[in-house]
Amino acid sequence: MYTLVHRDPRFYLVDKHPGVGFHREGEEPGLMDALRAGLGDEALWPVHRLDRITSGLILVARSAEAARRFGDALAAREVEKYYLALSDRKPLKKQGRVAGDMEKGRGGAWRLTAGRDNPAVTQFFSYSLQPGIRLFLLRPRTGKTHQLRVAMKSQGAPILGDALYGGSAADRGYLHAYALRFELDGERFVFVRPPSAGEWFAAEPCRARLAELAEPWAQPWPDA
Repeated sequence: MYTLVHRDPRFYLVDKHPGVGFHREGEEPGLMDALRAGLGDEALWPVHRLDRITSGLILVARSAEAARRFGDALAAREVEKYYLALSDRKPLKKQGRVAGDMEKGRGGAWRLTAGRDNPAVTQFFSYSLQPGIRLFLLRPRTGKTHQLRVAMKSQGAPILGDALYGGSAADRGYLHAYALRFELDGERFVFVRPPSAGEWFAAEPCRARLAELAEPWAQPWPDA
C-alpha cells in the first residue's frame, strides 16, 4: 500500500501506491490504517491527501503541533508540490496556467468554471514522449479537491487511466506526486520520488525525460 521514504521525529514521508484509498472504505483498509499498523504509531495526522488513483509523496505528522505547523505552511503556500501526469491527447496549450473556480458536477466529479472568487490555480509544462503520449509536470498553487484532474480535463487532455474525467483506459491512473520542498523549524527538506508503478511511467521515453526533470523547481515557473 505504501513505501516509507523518510522518518523524522516530527513526520513520516511515504510513497502511496496507486489504487489505495486514503481512509477505510467498508471492509477495505485505507492508507492511514496501514500506516498505523505498519509503523506501530497510532498518533498520526495526515498533512494532505491524495486521490485513490494518485501515487506518490504524502506527509503524515506525528504530533498535533507538527500538523498545525504543516497546516500553516500549506495555507501560506510555503510547501512546494510537483506532480507528474500522462495523457494520450493533445492539450489546448503545451504549457501555461489553468485557473478558475471549481464546482461539483455529476457522479463525484468536479468542473472548472469561469469564476475567480476562490480559484484553483495550476501551472504546467508538457513534453512529448512519443506520438500520442505526453508527459505533464504540474505545480498546483492551491489545494482543491481533484484540482489537477480537472485542470487536465479542462485542457482537453484528461489523465490517462482517469475514467471519472474521461481518460483513456490504462493499467493505472497516471498521476503521481513527484516532489516536495518545504521548511520545518528552520530545516530545509527536499524530496523527489519517481513513480514506481505503471507501464507508461516505466517506459524508456518517460525515464529519460524524468532524468532531465530531477529538479522540477528549476523549471522557469512564473510567479503565481
